[in-house]
Amino acid sequence: MKAQTQKVSMAEKIGYSLADGSANLIFQMMMMFQLFFYTDVFGIKATAAGMILLVARVFDAFVDPVVGILSDRTNTRWGKYRPWLIWTAIPFAVFFILAFTTPDLSERGKILYAGITYTLLMAVYSFNNTPYSSLGGVMTSDIKERTSISSIRFVTATIATFIVQGLTLPLVSKFGQGNDQRGWLLTVTLFALVGLVLIVITFFSTKERIMPPVGQKTSVKQDFKDLIGSRPWKSMFMLTLFLFTTLALWGSSMSYYFNYFVDKTALFDFLQNFGLVRIEGESYGLWHGFLDAFGLIAQPNHSNVFAVGFSLFNMIGQLITLAGVILLSGFLSNIFGKRNVFLICLALTALCTGLFYVVDSTSVGLIFAINCMKSLAYAPTIPLLWAMMGDVADYSEWMNRRRATGFVFAGIVFALKAGLGIGGAICGAIVDSFGFVPNVIQSESAIMGIRLTSSLIPAVTFGIGVITLFFYPITKRVNESIQAELSERRKG
Repeated sequence: MKAQTQKVSMAEKIGYSLADGSANLIFQMMMMFQLFFYTDVFGIKATAAGMILLVARVFDAFVDPVVGILSDRTNTRWGKYRPWLIWTAIPFAVFFILAFTTPDLSERGKILYAGITYTLLMAVYSFNNTPYSSLGGVMTSDIKERTSISSIRFVTATIATFIVQGLTLPLVSKFGQGNDQRGWLLTVTLFALVGLVLIVITFFSTKERIMPPVGQKTSVKQDFKDLIGSRPWKSMFMLTLFLFTTLALWGSSMSYYFNYFVDKTALFDFLQNFGLVRIEGESYGLWHGFLDAFGLIAQPNHSNVFAVGFSLFNMIGQLITLAGVILLSGFLSNIFGKRNVFLICLALTALCTGLFYVVDSTSVGLIFAINCMKSLAYAPTIPLLWAMMGDVADYSEWMNRRRATGFVFAGIVFALKAGLGIGGAICGAIVDSFGFVPNVIQSESAIMGIRLTSSLIPAVTFGIGVITLFFYPITKRVNESIQAELSERRKG
C-alpha cells in the first residue's frame, strides 16, 4: 500500500476508543475487585485467590503469542485485526459474567470454578485486546495522530474506569438489596452487555491503513527473532510488566485499605461534606434523590460508608486522571517526547503512592488529597504506553524491513496480564501472611500488611518501571527520523 502521513477523523478516533471502554469495564473489575470478590463474596482464601490470578498466566504464555501470530496472518476484507473484535464480542461478555457468578460449591469446587472461568476470560481478553491494540498501530503512521488516537482512546477508558471504580459497589448494593452475590452478578451483567455494544461499534467505525512491506514473507521464527532482538520492545515489556503488577497490587489492596484501615467514623463525617450521607427520617432534595438513585447515599453503617467512601475516592481520582489525559498527555509529549514525560510522571506517581503509608486512619481528607496528586501525576502516562508500542512496531519495521504489529502487541498484552496476575497474587499472599481474615475486625499485623501493599511496596515496583524507561531508545528525535524514512519507503 502506498501510504504517506494519514489523518484520521474524529469520528473514527472516538469509534476506535469505544472498544477500550469495553475492555476497561472488564479489566478494571479484574484489577480493583477480583481479589476482593473472591475473598469477601465468593469465600476463597486470599492466598488461593491470588494463586488463581497467577496460575492463569502460565496459560497466557501460550495463548498470547498464538494470538499475535494468528492476527498478523489474518487476511479478510475487513483487514487483519478488525475481524477479531466482532468474533470475540459475545464470548467476551459471556465469560465476564461467568467469572463473577457464585455457584454453591465446596471450597475446592469454588477454587476450580474460579480458576477455569478466570483463565477463559483472560484468554478471550487476549483474542480481543491484542488485535484491538494492534489496530491502533495500523490506523495511521502520523506520530501526532497516533498520540491523538491513544489520548482519545484513554479518555473513553478513563470514563469506563470512572464507572467501574465509582459505581460498582453502589450498584452491587442497590441490585443486591442485601444479597451481595446477586448484586455482583447483575452489576457485571449490565457492564457486559454495554461492553458488547461498544465492541461492535468499534468494528464498524474503524479502518486499517498500514500494511506490511510488499513482499514480506511469513516467518514465525523471524518474528520471534526480531522481537527478542528489539531493545525498545524489551524495555516496554518490562515497563508494562512492572506497571500493571503495581496497578493490580495497589488496586486490589485499596479495597481492603478502605474497608479495614480507614476509620469509618471519620469517613462518615467526611462524606457529610459532600452531602453523601442520609440519616433515617431526614428529608432531602433533588440532588440527594439523584445520588440515591445510583446508590451513592451512605446509610450510617459500616458497609454503606465503605461502599460510598471508596467509590467517591475512586471517582475523584478518575476525574482528575481524565483531565490530565485530555490536557497534558499530548501537550507534554509533543514538547518533551513520550519517554521523558512517562519517566518523570511515573517517578512522581511512585512518590505519591509511598505517602499512603504515613497517613493516619482518621486523616480522610489527606488520603483523598494524596490520591488526587497521584492521579494527576499518573494521568499523562496513560495514553503513552500504547502510542509507544506503535512506535516500537515502526522501529522493528525500520530496522528489519518486516512488520508484525500483532506479534509486537501480543507480548505487551501478555506482560499486562502477567502483571495483573502477579500483582493480585502478591497482594493476596502478603495480606494473608500478615493474618488477614475477611469480614472481621483485623489485627494490627493484618492492618500493617494492608498498609504495606497500599503504599511502600507499589511505590518500589513503580520505581522499577521508571528504571526500565532509561533503556528505551526511541526519543522524540529518533522517532521523527524513523517516521520520515518509513514514509519514503512506503511511497515506493
